[in-house]
Amino acid sequence: MIAPRLPEPSPAVACSNCAACCCQLEVMLIGDAGVPARFTDENDWGGAVMRRLDDGWCAALDRDTMRCTIYELRPDICRAFEMGDRDCLEQRTLYFTRPAGACAG
Repeated sequence: MIAPRLPEPSPAVACSNCAACCCQLEVMLIGDAGVPARFTDENDWGGAVMRRLDDGWCAALDRDTMRCTIYELRPDICRAFEMGDRDCLEQRTLYFTRPAGACAG
């Protein structure tokens, strides 16, 4: 059995303990003209998405602080994904229980 990479998540998610788990999800860009082009890509079906790095993390994520570098320009779907809501907690659970190196998506 592989141990979790970080301490188990608590129900009270805050900026200080957020692991940016959602930043490994594919983010579709629909009408998000404000996202800088260097952070966008095209998926296999021709749709506009946030660019992800080879390890699966969003290219706009600052890996030192685990915070979004384009927070004020972030896509609508990122704005709708609220910290601590059901979807957030579900992604945190998956992130913390998935073996290290396993694909997020």
